[in-house]
Amino acid sequence: MRSSAGKRAAVSAVQVQAVFLVGFMGAGKSSVGRALGLKLGWVFEDLDDRIERREGRTVAEIFRDSGEAAFRQAESAALNEILRELRSAPRVVALGGGAFVQKLNANRLKASGVPTVFLDAPVEELWRRCNAQATESGAERPLLKSAERFRELYASRSKKYAKAQLRVETGSRSLEEIAEEIAAVLKLKASSKR
Repeated sequence: MRSSAGKRAAVSAVQVQAVFLVGFMGAGKSSVGRALGLKLGWVFEDLDDRIERREGRTVAEIFRDSGEAAFRQAESAALNEILRELRSAPRVVALGGGAFVQKLNANRLKASGVPTVFLDAPVEELWRRCNAQATESGAERPLLKSAERFRELYASRSKKYAKAQLRVETGSRSLEEIAEEIAAVLKLKASSKR
């Protein structure tokens, strides 16, 4: 298994009803989240999508027009909303790259008892994926302006991502393999409402 050694998730006797995916941009949080949600018959949600619905504008527009501090406030509010809704249906939630590194968010997630999974890949692979996604979609990604800054940000954030309960390598693996590993290690059960 490719989970980080000694970093096994502690699974309680209570049935896990949610999982949060964390990691740097390009790690596959949304793609893996959709695959895991489909595998389990759970709701999948991307935190950035919720922020955009609540704010009525894109993440890039929020950053550009209101700044990072305003985005982080909107992100924290959206995360709180999701945490309050966890009992409504089993779900897989993909967090934006900066959400888990915010101390308040990390503390709230830890207090919730919901497992967090750090999806990781070599920084060169993450850079390549992000550039390919930006070219394909035409989406504005402010952090893709400098490979050096990208690497520095990855290095500083990865230390905080490592506090997640489980680390899963996503490089050169299929979405199905990754989803299977997460489900197996966390002992996640498929929804009976499939």
